[in-house]
Amino acid sequence: MLELLAFVLAAVTVIVVLQLIANRTGLPVAALLTLAGLLYAVLPGPNLTLDPHVILTFIIPPLIYSAALNSSLTAIRENLRTVISLSIGLVIATAMVTGVGMRLFVPEAGLAAGVALGAAIAPTDPVAALAVGGARLPPRLITVIEGEGLLNDATALTTLTVAVMAVTSGGFSFGGAVKHFLLAAAGGLLAGVVVAFAMRLLRRAIHDPLLVNTLSLATPFGAYLLGEAAHVSGVLAVAVAGLMIGHDTPRSTSGASRLQTSAVWRLADFLLQGFVFLLIGQQIVPVVHGLRNYSLVTVAIAVAVSLAAALALRPLWLMMMAVPVRVVRARPTGTPAAAGNKALMGGRRLSGREIGVLSWAGTRGVISLAAICTVPLTVSDGQPFPDRDLLLFCTFLVVVVTLVGQGLTFGLVTRVLRVQVDPADGEWLRWEARAAAARAGLTQLDQVAASGEVAGPTLAALRLSLEHKAERYRQQPPAAADAALQARREVIDAQREELLRWRDVGLLPDASLRLLQRELDHEERTLRPRGGR
Repeated sequence: MLELLAFVLAAVTVIVVLQLIANRTGLPVAALLTLAGLLYAVLPGPNLTLDPHVILTFIIPPLIYSAALNSSLTAIRENLRTVISLSIGLVIATAMVTGVGMRLFVPEAGLAAGVALGAAIAPTDPVAALAVGGARLPPRLITVIEGEGLLNDATALTTLTVAVMAVTSGGFSFGGAVKHFLLAAAGGLLAGVVVAFAMRLLRRAIHDPLLVNTLSLATPFGAYLLGEAAHVSGVLAVAVAGLMIGHDTPRSTSGASRLQTSAVWRLADFLLQGFVFLLIGQQIVPVVHGLRNYSLVTVAIAVAVSLAAALALRPLWLMMMAVPVRVVRARPTGTPAAAGNKALMGGRRLSGREIGVLSWAGTRGVISLAAICTVPLTVSDGQPFPDRDLLLFCTFLVVVVTLVGQGLTFGLVTRVLRVQVDPADGEWLRWEARAAAARAGLTQLDQVAASGEVAGPTLAALRLSLEHKAERYRQQPPAAADAALQARREVIDAQREELLRWRDVGLLPDASLRLLQRELDHEERTLRPRGGR
């Protein structure tokens, strides 16, 4: 047990150190952690072996749920055509192309086993993709990456299940496969909706932030359990529940609950992502050991087929998606077809530069490894599953190449293609929203004053504060607000120091100090983060 504790503490130390390096250098922490895992794997000492069922049950649901909470249901709906095409069409196409390629060039693997490999390497990981992509991408591209990564796991896992069934049973039914896929997707969607509505009812009845936060932590596991118990897509259930709950959260929870829930999920994301990326790198030893029975030529061909399907098919698919959109947009803008296309595509088609960035954002993650590890060792007649070790190695290499290769170069690609946003643009929008919110507060205050239920001095103080905010947002541009923000931080720091002085000389109990500090912490939380937008 002490060795395990030492291992966990060492892993946390590595995660923290590499995050600090990433913050200073701008390199993606996902790539750095994967490289660290690879380096550790070849050193003497214990390694953690990836248990696919543990990953799929305890790691993937909270990561997907957290990503869904921070996504935009409205934005995904506006870009639904692109998201659906990538999360369903591209996944199935990748699985089929990989299967055909393996059947042609590695005949002993077979078509179904090749489709299983393709299904494993097809889904992009939204956590990994955004970890390498950063926050400077245009909002529309972030929406597409998030939406694709949230929804394609269900397609991939269902396709993988069908392919494995075809191998183990010795037969394949196209009609049965389509039926299985539709039932899994529809059932997962329904399970997610059920969980989201149940959470909405619970949050209306429970107002204690601690209890709300506890429910939030349990939600992804509940959605996954419901989906799997009903033999439908538990992953899709988690994603749908997260999207709906995240959309409903601003209205259904208190500010205190949102602050606490956000802090807990940020910490959980940080640690889970760190351990996941370290774990990916550590799988190199058992994966390579499984290649002893294969010739170098066979391994090279299988790897080439896998990388080609994962990397080359994606830009081709994105370019083909742009063709019918251009045809539809040729119609008059007032027609229903044009209006519908505008709603689906977010108002315009993907540009060539955006296609380039999205092509390089197809980062794979731990779910690909977990998926391929679920492939059984043997088939129904007791024979080994065709080329299982080779499939595992190909999946591992695709994950490492996309995480490290694309991860370390993604920033360069976005700069070369000039597909980055100026953080100041978002600050201008937020500035205007703050001004609108202050004006709405003044309007509501007039209604409160008309009711006569609040004393005059209290109304005057509230009005003065809101008028000051409205005037500041109207006259002072965001670019000139840095000095004011720094002044507010210095004032808050001075207040903290004075409270600590009172505590140190015995004038203020620690319990009161913590209460007053919490008030200052909430005030500081409203300020823009240091060094950020």
